[in-house]
Amino acid sequence: MTTGVGTDWQSWQESWDRQQEWYMPDREDRFRIMLDMVEASVGPEPRVLDLACGTGSITARLLARFPNATSTGVDLDPALLAIARGTFEGDERVSFVAADLKDPGWTRALPYDSYDAVLTATALHWLHSEPLAVLYGQVAGLVRDGGVFMNADHMIDESTPRINAAERAQRHAHMDRAKREGVLDWAEWWQLAAQDPALAGPTARRYEIYGEHADGDMPSAAWHARVLREKGFGEARAVWCSPSDTLLLALK
Repeated sequence: MTTGVGTDWQSWQESWDRQQEWYMPDREDRFRIMLDMVEASVGPEPRVLDLACGTGSITARLLARFPNATSTGVDLDPALLAIARGTFEGDERVSFVAADLKDPGWTRALPYDSYDAVLTATALHWLHSEPLAVLYGQVAGLVRDGGVFMNADHMIDESTPRINAAERAQRHAHMDRAKREGVLDWAEWWQLAAQDPALAGPTARRYEIYGEHADGDMPSAAWHARVLREKGFGEARAVWCSPSDTLLLALK
């Protein structure tokens, strides 16, 4: 992952993508639909907040499709932010902010008061329902009238336990086969990051912040839509789903 003159950030981006795709083989599908709906809702030159941006996966795809877009990435993870900043260094369309989304004042660190679109993927599931509802209220305050919020994530419908079990068994069977072929899982990826001179320090700090990976309670898509409407969005519904994940869009 490193070169003689420094860290190869693009290689880390690709490694992160491969690790995430092990869990979500249809990951690119959700990004494509997300950007389709950005264009449909707010046009091809949006100001975007990449919420819980990680390595900037959404930002990379946003700018590849919409070269005149601008993006603010916000996250707390020092290692993933290091990769994001390294990847987009020198790109005036992109800025990054280190902030804790559970801090009531996190929005004050942003460079803009409002955004055409706030986008997030596979990130907010670590928040439990109560703090997530609070965050949704803050997001509603950042999205301009006519703008959109989209969240692509694992949203569990507890009313279908047999369907859920069948999907999970199928998905894990595919994951097990890929694992035997050498795909890195979450823990192995972080072990590799800790060995890179440029990421060792940030990786140690991220474990001080987060500890081991932990998930929230992952409510249903119906819960997300209802809460987003309660927090100030005019409409909210799923615009894409797979057997395990949902892309939910809320229109201000």
